[in-house]
Amino acid sequence: MLELIDIKEESKVPKYKQIVDSILAAIENGKIKLDDRLPSVNELLIEFDISRDTVVRAYDHLKKNKIIESVPGKGYYVKKDELALKAKVFLLFNKLSSHKKIIYDAFARTLGDSATIDFFIYENNYRHFKELILDSKKRSYTYTHYVIIPHFEEGGDDVLDFVKKEIPLEKLIVLDKRLDGLSNEVSSIYQDFETDIYKALIKLNPKLRKYHQIKLLLRKKTYHPIEIKKGFIKFCGQFAYEFGIIEEIESSEIEKDTAYINLKEDDLVVLIKKIKQTQYVLGKDVGIISYNETPLKEVLLDGITVISTDFENLGKKAAEIILKNQPSYMDNPFHVIQRSSL
Repeated sequence: MLELIDIKEESKVPKYKQIVDSILAAIENGKIKLDDRLPSVNELLIEFDISRDTVVRAYDHLKKNKIIESVPGKGYYVKKDELALKAKVFLLFNKLSSHKKIIYDAFARTLGDSATIDFFIYENNYRHFKELILDSKKRSYTYTHYVIIPHFEEGGDDVLDFVKKEIPLEKLIVLDKRLDGLSNEVSSIYQDFETDIYKALIKLNPKLRKYHQIKLLLRKKTYHPIEIKKGFIKFCGQFAYEFGIIEEIESSEIEKDTAYINLKEDDLVVLIKKIKQTQYVLGKDVGIISYNETPLKEVLLDGITVISTDFENLGKKAAEIILKNQPSYMDNPFHVIQRSSL
């Protein structure tokens, strides 16, 4: 029975959920049957060198969903062996951040126990991206869906050819970034990066008018799509703003009558520190627009203006594609939250 429990150290799925998913998959495959006794808590914690709380949480989850029951003095037994697992999902994100966690949580919550998830991170490294996908095909089971976020700091020129060769397109769901060239061949919930920033800046234009210029903090080495830069330049050209691209905020001087747009959380911290070293008043002499909402930005410096895609919707819609077995290709909603930093 222990051999049916699959815990991958490299997976970002919580270990308690990996235990749950292993048991559900084994029941679905007929390897665990009604009234079978499951490994004890002690057996699992010894075999996999995990905490007692992890095992108890897994079994409590299965009990709550009436999949297993506990018999005092005897152990845990399978109570239900007729499951409706709709999918086994290979989930691949470029990084793990607070925003990506929102996507994952919404995805996992919407799927519930209707699917099992193997979750991996490739840290914006294209070679690792390919390795993880190739390794996924070597496993003893077959994935019904591949859900990927394709952002790379370097490389990726052959990503279309690679994806077409290694992943059946009917199994593929692309999140966050469109893979141009696949068009409607695959399901996708994506950001229209160029249009999103362009429209967001138009909405913020009444506030931006008090500034002489706008600068975009965009690192030379970045996974952020070039379309963000294109939409930014398009807006500045149309509305006659002086503009600039800052590749290294650490070595840049803060300029009066300038609005700054940051993409990375680390750059926002540096930007705020540098502004505090001046006499400039935030929201009057200088402005900040930050990508991606976090709870901290609501209260930081009386509020940071944010432009952000709807991360929860990304995860939810991806799960719904799987549950409903209905392919979909849609632009994800993009929001503007105006606060005192502008």
